Amino acid sequence: MKQEKAIVVFSGGQDSTTCLFWAKERFKEVEAVTFDYGQRHRLEIECAKMIAAELGVRHHILDMSLLNQLAPNALTRQDIKVEDGENGELPSTFVPGRNLLFLSFAGVLASQVGAKHIVTGVCETDFSGYPDCRDVFIKSLNVTLNLSMDDTFVIDTPLMWLNKAQTWELADQFGALDFVQERTLTCYNGVIADGCGECPACQLRKKGLDEYLSYKEGVLNHVRF
Repeated sequence: MKQEKAIVVFSGGQDSTTCLFWAKERFKEVEAVTFDYGQRHRLEIECAKMIAAELGVRHHILDMSLLNQLAPNALTRQDIKVEDGENGELPSTFVPGRNLLFLSFAGVLASQVGAKHIVTGVCETDFSGYPDCRDVFIKSLNVTLNLSMDDTFVIDTPLMWLNKAQTWELADQFGALDFVQERTLTCYNGVIADGCGECPACQLRKKGLDEYLSYKEGVLNHVRF
């Protein structure tokens, strides 16, 4: 039996779109929320709008421009280069406080629309060391969110322990592999679908897809013979 209602934190990328399909399988009603924080790949907001409309999901866009002012980084500044972290440092794409704020505001929205579940695509397996993608952070925030509003929300993280290949497999299980591959925006340079092919996000996405398609072909060949 499907549960009542969920809010999906939605960027229009591979992970959050897979989570949107995941939520539609499990909840009677699903809404999506996208945050406008002055991200330099602005097309992701338009991408999120189009996907939500195509899937028939009510879509909220919240202004989080203050985050842009407080936390300059490679995702909000054209003059900051996208770079991996060195010597234990975080990548230049890390936005301090982003998931803390996003999930907190998603909780406020959930309380207003009658949703008890908040779905996010954070992952501790294939990630860049972002502290706000870790399971311990999500569990801690879940407790804090419930205490702050005297309510019982559940933050769902269906991708937490999946690598990128397994995330592609999950999309395929929902019959959404082509949809996710062709309509989502993961690229740090704002190129839809397969992206620029050069940034860390594109490389991780392609590596996962290649691994999954190779595995899938191997399974099919085994079945045939």
